[in-house]
Formats: sequence, structure tokens, C-alpha cells
Amino acid sequence: MTEKSRGFLRDNALGLAFGGLFVVTLAGQALSGAADFNAQQTVNGLEPVSLLEYVTSSSFGVDVMENWQSEYLQFFLYIFATVWLVQRGSTESKKPGEEGTESDKEQQIGPHATEDSPEWARTGGWRTAVFSRSLGLLMGGLFLLTWAASSVAGWAAYNSEQLGQRQDPVSWFGYLAAADFWNRSFQNWQSEMLAVGSMAVFSVYLRQRGSPESKPVGVAHAKTGETG
Repeated sequence: MTEKSRGFLRDNALGLAFGGLFVVTLAGQALSGAADFNAQQTVNGLEPVSLLEYVTSSSFGVDVMENWQSEYLQFFLYIFATVWLVQRGSTESKKPGEEGTESDKEQQIGPHATEDSPEWARTGGWRTAVFSRSLGLLMGGLFLLTWAASSVAGWAAYNSEQLGQRQDPVSWFGYLAAADFWNRSFQNWQSEMLAVGSMAVFSVYLRQRGSPESKPVGVAHAKTGETG
């Protein structure tokens, strides 16, 4: 392995590691989900399906999309909430009194940009306005896309169950008003809100030595926005 390759792996290790874990866990979900689905098929006296048939089914699609959309909702809300809301002593928060979008000088945009600032941070106008909100806009867009995908997959799975029980299928709008859709959504959303809120509070009082998600071990509990 060349020095350049080693440098690339080192510099991108976090993203590559979690990308690999994503692929492994998604494959694990597909394999275990197919086994569980076929067990139910056998119990109901139906033919088992292949792995390919399962991963292209609405049953697999709705399970995946429901989790993805709740994750992107979490990040979307957290990105915007942390602009205006603070948690004293938390590494996940700005310091009390620093709420808001901050000045152009603090954000290094327009005439305050440096030579290595991104191009759209230097140009001003609509480009800088869009770039200044690009992360939140992306997360919001991904949430809407995955929410739409989960609603369509959930609708297909719901109608499959309806037909299996010799009941009439419903329209997509009918499914959006059904308790099944909102029960699935709120199951995922509440867990994300719990995880984010508890992380913000736990980081006030607990430490993980060497992690940028934690304050240095000896820093006071009330110290806000400082990471190790």
C-alpha cells in the first residue's frame, strides 16, 4: 500500500468504518429479515421467497425507510435546534449567550472569508445564503425523500396485508391517515428524540477520554461547548 493510500484511509477512517458497518448491518438485516419472513410464510402455509424477492419487497423496504427517515429527522431538527437552543455544560451545545446565526466575521463569510474558505462562502449573495444553510437543507430534503419512500413502502405492505385478509386496499392518502402509518412513524421518531436529548444532557456530567463528543475529563460540569 502506498503512502498516499495509507493517508487516504487514515484521513477518512471514520466515514469508511461506518460505511462498512452500514453495509454489514444492512446485509444482516436482509438475511435475518428474509429468514423471519419465510418462517411466517411457512406458518401461514405459503411458499417461502428468495433473498432477492425479499429485499425488493415492500416488507423490507418499509423497515429500511422507516429507520432512515427517523435518523434524518433527528439530524435535521438537531442542526436547526442547536442554532437557537443551548444546554449549559453540554458538549453538544453552544455557550449560553451565543444563540443565533452569529456574525459574518464569526462565520468567516463574504469579506471575512480566508484564502482557504469554500468558494461559496466568499462570493456572497444567494450562493453564500444557500451554502450557509446547506447542511440543514440537505438533511431536511433527505428526511422528506425517505419519509415519502417509507409511506409508499408502508402503503404497499399495508395493502398486501389487507388483501391477505380479504379486505379492500386503501389509497395512498387513505394510508397516510391510517393509524398504522403514524404508529410506525412515532415508534421511530420517539427513540431518536430520546437519544439526542439524553446525549445532550449526559455529556454535561459524564466523560469519555479522548472522544470529541466528550469534554476533557477534568473540565467542570458547567463548561459548555468544549470537547476533548
